[in-house]
Amino acid sequence: MALKAPAGGRKQLSEEVSDYLRETIMAGELKSGESIRADAIGELLGVSATPVREALHALKVEGFLVLAPRKGFAVAPLTGQDIRDVFCAHALIAGELASRACLSASDEQIAELGALHFELMAAAERGDNEMLEEKNHQFHRQIYVIANSIRLRQTLATFVKYVPRMFYSKIPGWPVTTANDHSAVISAFRAHDAEGAREAMSKHIINSGELLAQYFDEQQSVTSCPI
Repeated sequence: MALKAPAGGRKQLSEEVSDYLRETIMAGELKSGESIRADAIGELLGVSATPVREALHALKVEGFLVLAPRKGFAVAPLTGQDIRDVFCAHALIAGELASRACLSASDEQIAELGALHFELMAAAERGDNEMLEEKNHQFHRQIYVIANSIRLRQTLATFVKYVPRMFYSKIPGWPVTTANDHSAVISAFRAHDAEGAREAMSKHIINSGELLAQYFDEQQSVTSCPI
């Protein structure tokens, strides 16, 4: 499957190149073992050689790419089970943050979460997956900020790199699952049920990981065009 350049055509920083390639790998559009050509990436994204090289080396450190002598960069081995394992760890931390946030959230903060949830549900109902992804991101970020644990949020950032935000709308069942799971989370917050919030958030992350793992494994059987 040929890759598509992101809309807008603007110049990318190395971090943005990393984000795009990371999410493309997680979405299964770049397969395990597939060669990565720096010049093709630069042409695709309208980026000079330096930020591309920086992005490739950063992804190698993160484990998304491998570098073979005389062969260059390639996508590191990754399976659906690997994704499930990552989301299992992600769920533990996200659940803890949700529990802490539920205990400390003010009525105003819970009302703000409720408003985000309402906008998320409205986006899901009208099939606006781009807006759904944005409200999903804001909903999670708000909860993690309320939890007030910088260290846990920093740890969580490691796992969030495996969340292909740009491509979630392509995953069958994700919009409905997200809307339903968030309903359980916000219900727990409104009831000031910290353990309920932990359970609902953990379940939500596990459900999302399972959908992504299934989609990823299916995409691995689809022929793609190397870049």
